[in-house]
Amino acid sequence: MENAQHRHDISDEMWEKISSTLPGQAGSWGGSNANDTRLFINGVFWILRTGAPWRDMPPSYGKWNSIAKRYGRWCENGTWSKVLEKLTESPDYEWLMIDASHVKVHPHAAGAAGGNQDMGRTKGG
Repeated sequence: MENAQHRHDISDEMWEKISSTLPGQAGSWGGSNANDTRLFINGVFWILRTGAPWRDMPPSYGKWNSIAKRYGRWCENGTWSKVLEKLTESPDYEWLMIDASHVKVHPHAAGAAGGNQDMGRTKGG
């Protein structure tokens, strides 16, 4: 990645929270280095943010096919659940959003006396 950090990559603080729960730690069998794991997570987050297909992932994150396969393995073995649990232990309320909107419904739609109106026929139209 040539010392460049993408705008939405995970922060050092977040990395410290989750790094101990991730597979592939130094000294473990088949383990990859931490920089590779962090780059992999940043690549997955890029896909989730953009909604792009795996093939459109920027090459700076690595080979898209390797990342997609590793993502699938982490889904199957529960690693993503562990990461989410770790991150929700101390939530960041900066991004908390509460939706207080409501929709006013016609009394007939709410089960009032008289039953439901015929949805195919409207008054005035």
